[in-house]
Amino acid sequence: MSKNTPRIAVLMDPIQSIKPYKDTSFAMMLEAQQRGWELLYLEIGDLSLIEGRLWIKWRKVEVKDNNEDWFRFLDEGFSPVEQVTDCILMRKDPPFNMDYIYATYLLDYAQGVGVIVVNSPRGLREVNEKLYTAWFPQCAPLTLVSSSRDQLKAFVKEQGDAIVKPLDMMGGASIFRVKADDPNLNVILETMTGFDKHMIMAQKFIPQISEGDKRVLLVNGEPVPYALARVPQKGETRGNLAAGGSAHGVPISERDKWICKQVAPKLLELGLQFVGLDIIGDYLTEINVTSPTCVRELDKEYGLNISAQLFNAIAHDLQI
Repeated sequence: MSKNTPRIAVLMDPIQSIKPYKDTSFAMMLEAQQRGWELLYLEIGDLSLIEGRLWIKWRKVEVKDNNEDWFRFLDEGFSPVEQVTDCILMRKDPPFNMDYIYATYLLDYAQGVGVIVVNSPRGLREVNEKLYTAWFPQCAPLTLVSSSRDQLKAFVKEQGDAIVKPLDMMGGASIFRVKADDPNLNVILETMTGFDKHMIMAQKFIPQISEGDKRVLLVNGEPVPYALARVPQKGETRGNLAAGGSAHGVPISERDKWICKQVAPKLLELGLQFVGLDIIGDYLTEINVTSPTCVRELDKEYGLNISAQLFNAIAHDLQI
C-alpha cells in the first residue's frame, strides 16, 4: 500500500452508541481524518480467518465533531487485512473475555503481515488491567489476588478496610468496599468468587480516593502532564465517571511521574503505546490498556491534542 495516504482502521464498540463529546476512540478518529488519513471502522465480528489469512469486513467512515450527527459510512468491503490498512487501533472495551482474546490472536496475524496494531495483541493479553499492578509492588497498595474466601476474609480483617473487585470488568462495575465487620462480607465474597472458583482482587482501601482517582495517560511511554481526577459522588467510593463520579483536571505530581518511570519501560516492551494509569493518593491501582479514556476531557480543559501525540508515534512507525 502507498504510504502517501495511510489507512487506519479503528476496531471499537458500535460507533452509533458512543458519546462523541467524551469518547477517546472518536477523538483518535477525528485526528486521523484531520491528517488526511483514510479511516476505516471495524468491530470484533468483522474479523475472519480464512484458510490461514486474516480478512476484515471494513467500512470507510467519515466523522465530524457533532454530538447529534457524528459519522457516516462511505464505502464497505471484505478484504485481506494487509490490502486495506496500514494500522489497526484496537479500542474494544472490556469485558476481557475469550472472544476478546480470540480477537487478539487474529490481530497477531495482522502484525505478522506488516500491519501495525496499537495496542499490541501480546500486550493486551499479558497485561490484565487489575492484576498487572502486582508486577510493580513498589507502586501499588497492599494487594491479594485469590479465589479463596478464607484468604480474602483474612486480608480484609488484617487491613480493616479494603476494596474487592473482579479482574475482567471496567467502569467501576462490581467493585465493593468492605470492612472486617461488614455483615455482607461473606455473601459478597461468595458471589464474587463463585464459592472459591474465580479469582478476584483485594486491595487495601486508600482514603485519598476522596480527592479523586487520577487517570494519568502514557503516550508512547511519556506521561501527559495533566491527569483527570475522578471524584466519587457523596456516599460512593468509586470515582469512575461511569459510576457517577465528577471530574476535573490536575497537574501530575512528582510521585505520579515516578510511577510512570517505573512502569513505562515494561509497557513499551510489550507494545503498549497508549495506556491509562489509575493512581489514588500515592498508589497505582490499575493499568488500563484495552481502551483508556479521558482524552477529550483533558484536551478541552487544557487545550491539548493528546491523540496527535499518539499519531506522531504511529506515523514514525509507518515511516511517513
